[in-house]
Amino acid sequence: MWQRKALLGRLTATLALLASAAVMMVGAGSASATQGYCGLSWGSLDKSAASTETGQLTDVRGGRHECWDRLVLDVRTPGADGYSVRYVPQVTEDGSGFPVPLRGGAFLEVVAIAPAYDDAGNPTYNPANRRELVNVAGWPTFRQVAWAGSFEGQTTIGLGVRARLPFRVFVLDGPAGGSRIVIDVAHRWS
Repeated sequence: MWQRKALLGRLTATLALLASAAVMMVGAGSASATQGYCGLSWGSLDKSAASTETGQLTDVRGGRHECWDRLVLDVRTPGADGYSVRYVPQVTEDGSGFPVPLRGGAFLEVVAIAPAYDDAGNPTYNPANRRELVNVAGWPTFRQVAWAGSFEGQTTIGLGVRARLPFRVFVLDGPAGGSRIVIDVAHRWS
């Protein structure tokens, strides 16, 4: 009789343990299915990459996506990859240090290790309107993209955004054999 009770006790404990594990697996699956807005796991801390190759900035453009707004810096040289992107209280002009007025609730300072001029000092990117590099009217996240200058081998751009939101930065090949530094800022936190 006591053997039967011991066996029944072990069986009950084993079933309870299995039921507990099943609940934990279902809970974990549910948590991962809802983790992050659009499945994004970005943060809002500084992002940078040391430059292994440099080239000249040739264009600044943007695009809207379902879950983020995108800023693209085109660089003439393939493999150009140096950048620093961070939230700052105020973006300032390269060289002078004068503040760059920006719309938005938060400001990203985008620095590309890519001058907007060639070795002879001729401009490779000369924006028509330094206060509005990209028309972002009506975009969910971006409020303004403004020129902050190109000085001592780097170019700085001020990016006004709606609020301090998660972002990512990466480098892609192209166009025309060059490189693209891409900055995506999410429309919202998860």
